[in-house]
This record gives sequence, C-alpha cells and structure tokens, in this order.
Amino acid sequence: MMKLMSLVILIFSFWFDLASAADSHLNLTQMEHIYANRDSGSLKVYVFKPKTPPKNSSPAVVIFHGGGWKMGEASWTFPLAKYFSENGFVGIAVEYRLSDEKSITPLEAMVDACESISWVRKKAKSLGVQSDKIAAYGWSTGGHLAASAAIFNKSVSGSDCSPNALVLESPAVSLLGDRWARKLLLKREDVRNISPDENVRKGLPPTLILQGDLDTVTPLAGAERFHRKMIEMGNRCELKVYKDYGHLFTPMSMPDNGWPKPDPKVSKDASKQSLEFLDNVFRIVRE
Repeated sequence: MMKLMSLVILIFSFWFDLASAADSHLNLTQMEHIYANRDSGSLKVYVFKPKTPPKNSSPAVVIFHGGGWKMGEASWTFPLAKYFSENGFVGIAVEYRLSDEKSITPLEAMVDACESISWVRKKAKSLGVQSDKIAAYGWSTGGHLAASAAIFNKSVSGSDCSPNALVLESPAVSLLGDRWARKLLLKREDVRNISPDENVRKGLPPTLILQGDLDTVTPLAGAERFHRKMIEMGNRCELKVYKDYGHLFTPMSMPDNGWPKPDPKVSKDASKQSLEFLDNVFRIVRE
C-alpha cells in the first residue's frame, strides 16, 4: 500500500490541474460546509451544483479520495464532482481524517465517511438532494471508505449513513493480506473486521466495481472476491474489468506503482460507466 500513495498523488494532482484550467468554462457553483468537528479540527464537504438549479431536487454522489488512508485532500475529487454535477447530480467532495500513525487510524476515516453521508442526508432539502438517491464513490482506499459506509454504518450520531448505491474504482476491498492497513490500525482492530469482503451481508446497495486486471496495488482478485460474495448474498453487484490496465487504469506498458499514466480513454469510459450505472439504479431518464 505504500507504493499506492505516490501513485495517487501524481495522478490526481495532474487531473486536478486540468480541471482547474477548465473551470472558467463550467456553469457550476461550489459551496463548502462543515459536516463534523473533531479534536483535530473541522471537516468539510465541498458541494458542486449547476448555477441554475433544477426545479426538483437531484440525486447526489458523495466522493472519497484515495491515498492509503494517510494522505490526500478533497480537492483531488473536484474534477469528478464537477463531472457528475454537469450531468444532473449534486457532486460532493469529502474531507476526512488521515492516519498519522499515532492516534488517527483508518477507523477514524471510516467514521468520517459515514458521518459525511449522514450529514448530506440530514441536509438534503437545503442542498437540493433527494435523500433516497445518495451514491458513494471512492477510488482505491477511498473505495474502502465508501464500501465501509454501506457495510459497517459507523455513524457517531447514530443516523443512517448507508448510501443508496456504490461506485468503487480500483477499490481496497480485500485487506487480509494488506500489511499497510494492519500497520495503520495500531493494533486497535483486527483488519478482518474492517475488510469489506469479509463482512458482506444481504441488503447492501447496488454496486459497480471498475477495475484493471493488472492492478498490483489493489489486485483484481480482491475485487472479484468482493463481487462474488455480493452476488452470493443476493446483492446487485457489477464488475467491469479493463483488460491490460493496472491501478487506476494505468496502461500495462507502465508500472502502476510508479510514474502514473492513466489512460484518458479508459478513464473517460469509467466515468461514463459510472453515470450510466447510477442513472439505471436511480431510474433517471435523460432526454
């Protein structure tokens, strides 16, 4: 998992720079809100909506960045939040606590992820969001947080934080062999108890997994295991595998744990697949 962090930083710094350069062409508005206060400080969500809001409320996509639970920031997800908001959703980028290898662990990030979804549902009316159409999207370790919100429902306030749909991109959903995850837990929890594939149950939300078959960071075998268990429990789960691509759609000609070169066409197709999946789940008809 250590090799994941430098990879993710480079990928999403690049994507964020491109999106920032294009901001002047987007007819969007961005708002920030505090969704929780912790000893370490306030945590924010960044909400992207069309400047001209629709007459009715919209479905939402709550997005969690990757970074090995240890680094990253909500701005990495701004391009994706903008993409969804341009396509009729309210896009929401989430800030969460990052592991410091002292007192903050992935457990705290899981609580924050859950709390952010609870906050969106609680504030749905003022945000212009349909409270029963809130999806969680996460890539890499952010995929772990999105899945965990559905599976473990660890809300401090006790309110419902389960998303109504999941989109997981190169997700960290199988952690038993992950030494990095074990290290960050500081012996406070057995990694089995926070590994999504070990805790799949009936009644989980419809899920789309987007995965490269050559991924060396969050291998395909883990995604397949999670997918298989979801199906066995009677849950809707679709697995889209991109052949000859590694972590976060890095082409096979390049190491996916080094300098990242995400394939633009594959990334675009993954976004399209995500949108079509959520349209289907939420029964959105586009003209």
